[in-house]
Amino acid sequence: MSTSAGDSRLQNLLGAAEQADLQGRRDEAARLLSEARAIAPGNAAVLNACGVHALRKGDASEAKVLLERAIAANPGSPSLHINLATCLRTLDDAEGESKALERALTLNPYFFEALMQRASLFERMGKTRQAARAYHRALCSLRPDTSLPPSFQPLMEHARRLIQTSLQELDACLQERMRDVRARHSSASQERVDDCLGALLGKNRIYVQQPMLVHFPRLPAIQFYDREQFTWLRQVEQATDDIRAELLGLLKDVRTSFVPYIDYPDDEPLNQWRELNRSPRWSALFLFKNGKRQDAVADRCPRTLAALEGAPVVAIPEAGPTSFFSLLEPHTRIPAHTGGTNTRVIVHLPLIVPPKCGFRVGTQIREWQPGTALIFDDTIEHEAWNESDEERVILIFDIWNPLLTPAERDLMTAATAAMADFYEDAAGLGS
Repeated sequence: MSTSAGDSRLQNLLGAAEQADLQGRRDEAARLLSEARAIAPGNAAVLNACGVHALRKGDASEAKVLLERAIAANPGSPSLHINLATCLRTLDDAEGESKALERALTLNPYFFEALMQRASLFERMGKTRQAARAYHRALCSLRPDTSLPPSFQPLMEHARRLIQTSLQELDACLQERMRDVRARHSSASQERVDDCLGALLGKNRIYVQQPMLVHFPRLPAIQFYDREQFTWLRQVEQATDDIRAELLGLLKDVRTSFVPYIDYPDDEPLNQWRELNRSPRWSALFLFKNGKRQDAVADRCPRTLAALEGAPVVAIPEAGPTSFFSLLEPHTRIPAHTGGTNTRVIVHLPLIVPPKCGFRVGTQIREWQPGTALIFDDTIEHEAWNESDEERVILIFDIWNPLLTPAERDLMTAATAAMADFYEDAAGLGS
């Protein structure tokens, strides 16, 4: 029998066995699968079909052995890993199920069935907040034209209900945590905050470009800000030589402490970040990271920190300030992307800038000039490049959006801290 004829025969047997299984004709399905195994005993598709058949007839232990053999024969198939995850769920092996789902999502981060099953696993373990976020991610992964079988509809409705319940709980949390802060400010001063949080909670829609995480409404989309409105900026720029000297010391002594700026787990959709993920081609050395002072670096940069003292940095527990040296290697491009929230804007202080480096925010392209800061809204699409043969290094730090009122900064500080606490258990299984 030719190879093509054998493959066709095998496919026909597996298709017929699947039909028999679905129609409850287990003995016929077993006979057909036995014939398929005689033709190709080590074939991944055959082993998978046998494993699924064993699971359907109630023998999860046999199914596990067969599915693990199928994966050994074809480890690159996400479908095989989710079949194993389903089998391990039957065996009440939550840890094994989680690992199988992680492998499936590493191979295909948009695998809807795996995303939904991981959310369901969170829920089964009592991690309802992670479950709600995972269900939301799964539903967002669906294209608008995706057609799902009717059997999925009850689970989809359940996911939407859980997401809505979680948002209601977050709403209650925000109301409680922000009550005292709200009491310090007039109702009029809270309108934009209410619109911001209303959009986050699904209560209303903002009809403007949305950042990745938190969108504050009614702020104009300013690509580069006018430097003249920042009176403290001169102090930072005048310290450029001192800051560069501290940077050069770090490059000489602790260069290996620079870490890849992009560092996503394998089961996250990488999209434009695939080439730079975990790559030293774009690396960072932090002075402050998510509000935490990085002592090993900060202690060596007293003049840098002194220069930043007058800047209105975002100071929120577990969120800000963030300041770091950003190193872009030769012939490296940072792809177009947007930042997390427009409640803050970003400052670049160029320190080492060879020729052929550039920076685009929206429709405007600028060249970095050493000692001349750029302030921009990173929720507008932006990208950067270094086409030279030398490294480019700039100091980056974030400040409050200058168009927020003091009351709005106060309220958003409380809201951001509350959300961080609300989701602090999200570091659990698979998140």
